[in-house]
Amino acid sequence: MIDAAFWGTAGAIVLLLVLSAFFSGSETALTAASRGKLRSQADKGSRGARRALTITEDNERLIGSVLLGNNIVNILAASLATALFTRLFGESGVALATLVMTALVLVFAEVLPKTYAITNAEGAAARVSPIISVVVFVFSPVVSAVRWFVRGVLRIFGVKIDPDSNVLAVREEIQGALQLGHSEGVVEKEDRDRILGALDLADRTVEEIMLHRSGIEMIDAGNTPEDILNQCLASKHTRLPIYKDEPENIIGVIHAKDLLRAVNTLLRTPGEDASSLADFNVIEVAMEPYFVPETTPLDDQMRQFLARHTHFALVVDEYGALQGLITLEDILEEIVGEITDEFDGGEDNQLAQSDDGTFMVEGNMTIRDLNRANDWSLPDDEANTVAGLVIHEAQMIPTVGQVFSFHGFRFEVTEKQKNRIATLKVRPLQPVVTSGL
Repeated sequence: MIDAAFWGTAGAIVLLLVLSAFFSGSETALTAASRGKLRSQADKGSRGARRALTITEDNERLIGSVLLGNNIVNILAASLATALFTRLFGESGVALATLVMTALVLVFAEVLPKTYAITNAEGAAARVSPIISVVVFVFSPVVSAVRWFVRGVLRIFGVKIDPDSNVLAVREEIQGALQLGHSEGVVEKEDRDRILGALDLADRTVEEIMLHRSGIEMIDAGNTPEDILNQCLASKHTRLPIYKDEPENIIGVIHAKDLLRAVNTLLRTPGEDASSLADFNVIEVAMEPYFVPETTPLDDQMRQFLARHTHFALVVDEYGALQGLITLEDILEEIVGEITDEFDGGEDNQLAQSDDGTFMVEGNMTIRDLNRANDWSLPDDEANTVAGLVIHEAQMIPTVGQVFSFHGFRFEVTEKQKNRIATLKVRPLQPVVTSGL
């Protein structure tokens, strides 16, 4: 019988479907909205965006509240529809109510609002945030109890919730977006590498990019002032460590400008001439050496360089033994790529590709640089350089001409200097899927 009660029930079902659509669309909008865009809108004065940022800080509580509200209205709507159709059609009304409500909920309470919300996530999030903030506040006690219960159940099965997972998720989201953008041609490789390089600084240490002690140009404090001056003028480096008796005993760092300034002052002093250089004390010009542990993260070391107003540090291990040196330029190169000047000519051509796809690679080239240059994904967990990777995988010091295949690549040792692998031929064993895909 169609009476006032019928129309009241029907109207209640329609209202509940509208509420269900609101909850579904709000959940999609608030979870899909970019917090960066919301922050930008909030900075421009949007109170809705500011409120959306606040309620999305605790996604677990937000989603729990929205799902609770959505389930309440959906179950209530289904119950009212069942009662209404049973009244009209008898026992067959249960099946009919199930079919009708499934179609209505699917189309009008799920697909339609979520499609709209996903196409305008930030705008929709800002508009629904006032009401959703009230819903979250009202349902917060229930959601907290449910969250406590769920975590207790998960703990029984050995699953622990990481409180810092959101921080990691943001970083992984940025990395994933960059890789996806590069694969779709939206983000240039150079732009992707710069941003990823900046993100990786916290996970990488000084020892991974430092210049090994075997490649450091040093000054012997026992040399004559004239020889030291000639060495500084001939060197392509501005700063040179100075040692006494043995290379491990670093007593200072000479800056070429300080040395030349001191020599100029000496020669311009009345009564002094070039012969006065024989009595010149180079140690007085040297700066105090700055030592850093090899395990220092790169982002920490960069901040230390900026705070100390210096660009040069000597790297030591846990025993205080010299391992290498690092400069601010080395760290910046991890972000922007190789930085060269007029004194670096000829050194930037570490990769030369032959017609068969083989690359001639310097043994001391870092795996990271090789990966970035060719979009490869060779592992750098156990070794920093290509030579180190070959030695680690071979478990021996290879001889010239030896060939190894691992990680989908072929490595051939072409030149050695004593026990150090100088150059190698590297080529993929099959077409490589780049890391940008």
